[in-house]
Amino acid sequence: VQLQASGGGLVQAGGSLRLSCAASGRAFAPYAMSWFRQAPGKEREFVAGISWSGPSKYTADSVKGRFTISRDNAKNTVYLQMNSLKPEDTAVYYCAAQTTSSGDYGYWGQGTQVTVSS
Repeated sequence: VQLQASGGGLVQAGGSLRLSCAASGRAFAPYAMSWFRQAPGKEREFVAGISWSGPSKYTADSVKGRFTISRDNAKNTVYLQMNSLKPEDTAVYYCAAQTTSSGDYGYWGQGTQVTVSS
């Protein structure tokens, strides 16, 4: 599976962006999908995750109420809607596919830069 993340950019604080992660190579429906982010000088952190069928969703406390993850298996795409963005949301955002039941992520996208100005 190849994952292609897109939708990043420069936005003012309080603004919104929607990230997309398109999968190709094989169907990604069996996989739970997640978004991670990594800011300069910081470790990569989990942002949000969604089960393969969609009903189970998880978001980090730092983005709860502002970010929403969703997926469209017919389009092999997972989304991250980001509202009320803050400068501390600035990071490279990565999508990943969970490929084992123990929670390992076997496929990663290349990342898309999100920059929030104050």
